[in-house]
Amino acid sequence: MIDVKNYAFLGQRSQEKKIENLKKENYSRIYAHEAAHKNAAGSLGGPIVIEYSAQGIPIGGHVNIRIPALNRENPDETISQAKQIKRAALAPVTDLSDADLNVARQAETLLSEAESYKKDQSKSGETLDLIG
Repeated sequence: MIDVKNYAFLGQRSQEKKIENLKKENYSRIYAHEAAHKNAAGSLGGPIVIEYSAQGIPIGGHVNIRIPALNRENPDETISQAKQIKRAALAPVTDLSDADLNVARQAETLLSEAESYKKDQSKSGETLDLIG
């Protein structure tokens, strides 16, 4: 005689194993993605945060990256930071989110602003020799 209760138990264990595997796979994939951001961000990056579903399955993550304002006293510092932020936003190379691309665009805007400011500052220091 076949005991149907045993089959239900086996199905439940199989489902639990699938969920555990999904948790491990998602965590590994998400953590690797966020670690790439964090490593490239250096001191401009915050901690890695993993987000979970109600079932405890990792579903996403993020690393806050500080985007500074233009440093008018030292635009070269801003240029360097903007380049670092852009590298950090694009670091995972694959599976870039809209948020990743948005941070890269913000960094590009900051970079352009700092380069333009630096160029304008160098022009303001020029002197013209008038002959004649």
